[in-house]
Amino acid sequence: MSDFKIKITRNGPYIVSGGVPLFEKIITARRNGYIMTDGRILPQAKVYPLCRCGKTKTPPFCDGTHICEHFDGTETASRENFVDRLEGILEGPTLNLLDDGRCAYARFCHRDSGSVWDLIRKSDDPRCRMEAILAAYECPSGRLVATDKSGKPYEPEYEPSIEILQDAEQGLSGPIFVKGMIPIEGADGHSYEVRNRVTLCRCGKSKIKPFCDAAHITWDYKE
Repeated sequence: MSDFKIKITRNGPYIVSGGVPLFEKIITARRNGYIMTDGRILPQAKVYPLCRCGKTKTPPFCDGTHICEHFDGTETASRENFVDRLEGILEGPTLNLLDDGRCAYARFCHRDSGSVWDLIRKSDDPRCRMEAILAAYECPSGRLVATDKSGKPYEPEYEPSIEILQDAEQGLSGPIFVKGMIPIEGADGHSYEVRNRVTLCRCGKSKIKPFCDAAHITWDYKE
């Protein structure tokens, strides 16, 4: 059994244990959509602390700055599971789209052939159906989940890893993309729902900590 884990510390960093592979990825515009391209090579370790106050001088790693900055890292996100906090379900001809509203503004929901919402509505077309599935499951925040009409979700087969996102188009630094069902434990010991895709805040400004709400865009965050 894997010992991968992310532990949130009170007003401090994320402590990642188990030797979770760490990468940097760059959100890059391509035609009318987006792809991930490789960024810098990051050091690997069995245990490492990732900054969540947004002030470290050694990004993406914590350097203790949260202490002198008096960072308030109070976890404010809903602790309900994804299906219990859904904000909407869009029903298409052959697919449904589940949406919990937790947007990291990564924009993978937009593809060359249209937005995921338009594609779901056209999912009786095989090409649009495939594009809709890709547009939903490439959303790093896990906000969007495409399902068939029986409710079976479509998810990519991710190996456990963490990606530090940079946004080339916006010229900003993005959230922490946690992939592949890595458990996340709150500062008080609460275990969040284990999911295949989720983005954690690292600018320190999210209103749904520990998760990203695209505050890095509003606050012009650049590491």
